[in-house]
Amino acid sequence: MRVLVVAAHPDDEILGVGGTVRKHALAGDEVRLLIACEGVSMRYEDEHRQRVVGQAREAGSILGAAEVLFGELPDQRLDTLPRVEVFAKIEEVGRAVRPELIYTHFGGDVNHDHGVLFQAVQVATRPYSAPFVREVLAYETPSSTEWGMPAVQGAFVPQVFVDISATLEDKIRAFCRYEREVRPAPHPRSPESLRARAQTWGSVIGVAAAEPFMVVRAVR
Repeated sequence: MRVLVVAAHPDDEILGVGGTVRKHALAGDEVRLLIACEGVSMRYEDEHRQRVVGQAREAGSILGAAEVLFGELPDQRLDTLPRVEVFAKIEEVGRAVRPELIYTHFGGDVNHDHGVLFQAVQVATRPYSAPFVREVLAYETPSSTEWGMPAVQGAFVPQVFVDISATLEDKIRAFCRYEREVRPAPHPRSPESLRARAQTWGSVIGVAAAEPFMVVRAVR
């Protein structure tokens, strides 16, 4: 199976779907990670940029991703671009990769970049534009999804759960490659909180650890 993960910023791809990516890779699926934004300019000095690119590739390698792609769109400013420009980037990658399964952000996250990308994936995966896409799933992003406004933007209510009991520690190890993103507990982006979150979702379905997803579209 060809799988594409669409993430806004470096580390989102690990936080939301890292354990599932590793599970896909172990099953022999071909997984590519698209980090749509350059992810540094709003938070760090320019010289940190190449270091983040290297960390993203290291994290992807830990999970067994076939490739890490970089969209180079402006960090935290996707809502200032013409939407067609963002949509075109996702369509371009989709045509090149031809994924059967896409994971992307939940549209109600507090981070506006996440919402714009969710919309872009919806446009890029319209059935007549991308008939090769059979399933689109939305993932949560710790410190963004739970800090949104459910009453206004809708709540993250998963219908699909992936058992990551065997790959949770790989997810944590990959996330820790992003040294500046690791926070002390009880921050949602601490290793302890990520582990507890996975265990909580796992308890919902009776396994040790899980990642949750909302169904955007599934063709059976």
